[in-house]
Amino acid sequence: MKPAPVPPHIAAIERPRASLMTYYLLQAFASLPLIFVTLPMLYFRYHTMRYRIDADGIHMAWGIIFRREVMLNYSRIQDIHLKSGLLQRWLGLANVEVQTASGSATAEVVIEGFKEFDAIRDFLYTRMRGYQAKKTAAATPKGANVPGDEAVPLLLSIRDELRRTRELLESRKPNV
Repeated sequence: MKPAPVPPHIAAIERPRASLMTYYLLQAFASLPLIFVTLPMLYFRYHTMRYRIDADGIHMAWGIIFRREVMLNYSRIQDIHLKSGLLQRWLGLANVEVQTASGSATAEVVIEGFKEFDAIRDFLYTRMRGYQAKKTAAATPKGANVPGDEAVPLLLSIRDELRRTRELLESRKPNV
């Protein structure tokens, strides 16, 4: 089965917005004594950062000397968080942190530099839930009882039993 296509506004995400560079500049100036280390590092991170969100998953790459590339399939996503500090909120930005079950305490992928962070989070969440639902359905043999499948008939039988009990108790009352 072919995965559903990615919406155009999500597929168009490739480069972070210029406001991320503003955030990086403010961050570098805040580290006053280390500005000569942090400013070039953040500058090159911003200018080499690339994203691709397609039907297979999230691809992220950055770096010049130490190039890092991450490809994360939707089926590996365990949790999604939105984080934004005071400066990020002022610039209209937030970080979408995507975590996997890799055992690491930090996020596997941090999508940063976009004002459409809600749309990105919602898209990733629906893809994550869709893959988990497919995995559960594929793991369940046909004809097997899934816990939710037996709840409705059980509740209906309890309702019928309570009705019969009430009718029996009402028939035993003496008519006064």
